[in-house]
Amino acid sequence: MAAENGTPEKRINPWGQAVAAVALFAAIGGALWVSEATSSGSSGPPAASCSDEEPGKSTGRVTGKQLCEALLRPDLAELLGTPTETAKTAFGNDGSVGLEGGKSTPMPTAEVEFDTYTVTLSATYDDLPVTASYEVLGWDESQRTVLDRPAVLYSNRTMRINFRLDGGDAETGTGVPLRSLMVAQDTKDSGGSYDVTLWREDGMVPDDAVLLRVAEKVLPTVPGWAAGS
Repeated sequence: MAAENGTPEKRINPWGQAVAAVALFAAIGGALWVSEATSSGSSGPPAASCSDEEPGKSTGRVTGKQLCEALLRPDLAELLGTPTETAKTAFGNDGSVGLEGGKSTPMPTAEVEFDTYTVTLSATYDDLPVTASYEVLGWDESQRTVLDRPAVLYSNRTMRINFRLDGGDAETGTGVPLRSLMVAQDTKDSGGSYDVTLWREDGMVPDDAVLLRVAEKVLPTVPGWAAGS
């Protein structure tokens, strides 16, 4: 996540709403927490592997599939503190988030789901510095440095969907709490961010120590990370 360089007066008014919008989208990361199953269990799914919605053309940015491959590492379950679990699903996509005025910000995303945790990793390509979000979104108490780059911890919730077994309309609402870590894409915090997000199936608030442990292992393996050093 990030913000446009310039004087403080120019920062908050033009892009304050955009920062909040992208931060919210990054926090949710496409997360839909389904509170009622619609079918009976199967005899066990195959091991998860990364897939892409569409390959797309080369843009010079990291792709959703590359993010997925960085996230779906052999020791991810161990990093989450659930070493006996196996990833159930994994995917990446090259989406974007639309902003007011018809503009859109590229935001490739990856997600890996386990029995206990779901983890998402996204890259936001805008020109908004992470440090600017501290004041705009009231995150001053959560600012820190991670892997020698400006970062911030923040909270949100997934979206809950209840599917009616009688065929009625689905109901939506807020779901389980999540914790996210936003890290600048370069040490100078010149714009753009990576977000790592965790939520738990049991609805408990994820441990920040787990989130930081995952981020510190995964982020350096994202293609292009070293270029921001």
